[in-house]
Amino acid sequence: MHDLRLFVKLTAYYLVLGGILWVAFALVPDLHKQLPLGVVEDLLSQDDLSGLSMVEIHATNVTTELEGILWLIVAILGSVVLMIPVSWVYMEIRTQSKVDQSLLETMIILPIAVTGIVLIVKSSLALAFSLAGVVAGVRYRYALKSTADSVFIFMAVGVGLAAGIGQLIIAAIMTIIFNYTFLVLWAMNYGGHEEAKAYMRPSKEKDDEEYDPGYFD
Repeated sequence: MHDLRLFVKLTAYYLVLGGILWVAFALVPDLHKQLPLGVVEDLLSQDDLSGLSMVEIHATNVTTELEGILWLIVAILGSVVLMIPVSWVYMEIRTQSKVDQSLLETMIILPIAVTGIVLIVKSSLALAFSLAGVVAGVRYRYALKSTADSVFIFMAVGVGLAAGIGQLIIAAIMTIIFNYTFLVLWAMNYGGHEEAKAYMRPSKEKDDEEYDPGYFD
């Protein structure tokens, strides 16, 4: 079954990533201070009630230009690595005729841009307003095939934001819960019935021509 194959694929992927991190932390206990892996406790314990203070990017052991470049590269590549299994979920749950290749490419590339933007803007209010003005001036004419596809775009933005502030652990937790939630909903065919407009194809082995109610056909 498709859902079982996807479960095995996702689990194997995350186990490999977890094993790499475990070995890395065993060799370098303070790795989170050198790479953008994040300190979740510090982020959650911020006590500024005004909400105007800058988000601290944890890289206390980054003291040279080379270390800074390495930090940035890991943040960007980490966001891409975490979005790859999200793209797998999208390709598996959608009927072949409804898969949007441009959306897949956007899911992978968008976190790179968001990570860079977060690092550039950081605590500068002027840059933040400038960026908002630039974005408002750009006219986007691309329409998603389904409004539900926007969930994957939001996830890509969230991963990019987390990577930009050096919190790849948060990004990893988000993508893991996101992927397995979609997997469960897909396997259960949650809310599905014969006349429903379906976003996800059935998890059972069926040809697209046999069952493809589509979404906003």
